[in-house]
Amino acid sequence: MPSTLQIAQLKARLASLSRHETGGGTGRFTLGMDRVDAYLDPGPCLFCLHDIHAGTAADAVAANAFALGLATRATRDRPLVWVFQNLASQEAGRLHGPGLYEWGLRPESVLVVRVRDATAMLAAGEEALKSGAVGAVLLSGWGEARAMSLTASRRLALAARAGGSTAFVVRAAAAAMPSAAETRWSVRAALSTGLEAGAPGRPAFVAALTRSRQGAPPTEWTLEWDRETRAFAEPAPLSGRLVPVPVFGSAAARAGATGLRRTG
Repeated sequence: MPSTLQIAQLKARLASLSRHETGGGTGRFTLGMDRVDAYLDPGPCLFCLHDIHAGTAADAVAANAFALGLATRATRDRPLVWVFQNLASQEAGRLHGPGLYEWGLRPESVLVVRVRDATAMLAAGEEALKSGAVGAVLLSGWGEARAMSLTASRRLALAARAGGSTAFVVRAAAAAMPSAAETRWSVRAALSTGLEAGAPGRPAFVAALTRSRQGAPPTEWTLEWDRETRAFAEPAPLSGRLVPVPVFGSAAARAGATGLRRTG
């Protein structure tokens, strides 16, 4: 569990954030991609819990990025709290302020909380959700943990409803578990489309909807994140994508090789 001082500090920071009226009711949010939104109609619910699992441990970054996209859509321009289990940061990398800006977020609107273990992560997340000060809370965990139980997920769902915030829990290097989540997703990385001059393309994902309490059957989509619209978008045609190519022969023979080839 977080120490009493840590909880007090978190409460003080949450109290300093601007508060907005939630407008009452549950409400829905969209992903911003027409065919996905039509399939999910009326859309994932605000003030609920949503689970995102990394397809493999190597897909942890993709799963967290997809969850961040959902959270960005659900915040409705209110602050976001992102709680990181220390091991998740060690395995998948730490946040980078300019990277948040490139994602389409204002870094000052994101409150990052780092905790030791899953128990502390759940406690901090529940506190943030109940505060009513933020639009969404994203919890990034790593590995198996007894604390990540059905009861814990129910507590998060109740806190989200009580505080008018939306909860997103990311699990990596862990098996899927029963939960009170309204939607459940499995995410893996997808090929991105290179931009001019070899610049990196938009973040790309294969997102599989594995459960929806609204009744939408399981399916999957390949989608990208568009920072300009702060929404998910259709991927670019395959001919523009970059894939790694094995390199053979001596170093001298490879001197002019780039190691990348455009498909199509």
